[in-house]
Amino acid sequence: MEQDIIDKYVKAGKIAGEVLQYGASLIKVGAKIIEILDKVEEKILKDGGGIAFPAQISLNEVAAHSCSDLNDQIILTANHIIKLDVGVHIDGHIADNALTVDLTGKNELLVKASREALNNALKIIKPGITLGEIGRVIHETITSYGYAPVKNLSGHGLGIYNIHTAPSIPNYDNKSNKILEKGMVIAIEPFASTGAGIVQESSPATVFTLVRDSGVRDPITRSVLQEIKKYKGLPFAKRWLERKFGTNKTNFALRTLMNAGCVQDHAPLVDQSRGLVSQAEHSVIVLEKPIVFTRLD
Repeated sequence: MEQDIIDKYVKAGKIAGEVLQYGASLIKVGAKIIEILDKVEEKILKDGGGIAFPAQISLNEVAAHSCSDLNDQIILTANHIIKLDVGVHIDGHIADNALTVDLTGKNELLVKASREALNNALKIIKPGITLGEIGRVIHETITSYGYAPVKNLSGHGLGIYNIHTAPSIPNYDNKSNKILEKGMVIAIEPFASTGAGIVQESSPATVFTLVRDSGVRDPITRSVLQEIKKYKGLPFAKRWLERKFGTNKTNFALRTLMNAGCVQDHAPLVDQSRGLVSQAEHSVIVLEKPIVFTRLD
């Protein structure tokens, strides 16, 4: 891998790591979720990065893909365990990281399980390691604490302006003999659950991705589509559009684009048995001496 490419990932990772810690410092009882997300995204841009995907805060049994729309008034309480997921890119080179904050004071081991699973997985990353071996380490770590790894969520490759590419990094031993190759860029993303360890889609989506650019007739949808194309295929938040076009026009345009197969929605993912979920994540360049480029030294 060329040094200038590595430098872009490292720069994205430094911003992502610092912004993640900044976002974590805002997570307090009484804080509004939408205000935290807005501040996180503002800091990404202020620090010289691009937003790789909308910052997300997922509560309790929600594992991922929860993002405020413009009318969100949810306030954090002492009953919440919070997953904060932040992505940054430099010229499309993506850094993806996440952490969990427990405001309940009762779930320290659940938070530790996903974090330790991530750290143990990072210790074995190198060219030639199999995906099954990575999954086994994650699974064994999480189950040693008495929790279930979320099996239908996984880590993933990071492409240029593409947040989810091959390979899929399992959170359990799926017996895969596929190996990590030198130069791969991946995100390792363990989730630990007190419940089923299987997630399903829930409430309406507020995160979307443009998957096909197709001609649309009505002027409202055309205007919204032109704005969406500025995100270069990366996921975007509904509230970004709402602030520019209003809620009614945004809803109409997104519905039209989804019906035309142009936009894909990403609904919040909830543990099937409503168990609490924790998450930890870092991004890595796979080399003989791997670079965990979202980790702050």
